[in-house]
Amino acid sequence: MHETTDGIESTRGRPCPACGAAMEHRHCEYVCPRHGVVYDCSDTFW
Repeated sequence: MHETTDGIESTRGRPCPACGAAMEHRHCEYVCPRHGVVYDCSDTFW
């Protein structure tokens, strides 16, 4: 993990299903740099 400029720990990895960009995992969310939050804790289909 690394710390971002906003102080939230994140790690890159899983590709975005829409564009293939590496998403960041922040706490309970996967965030695409182009599409924003793609998955979060409430998603049951991971």
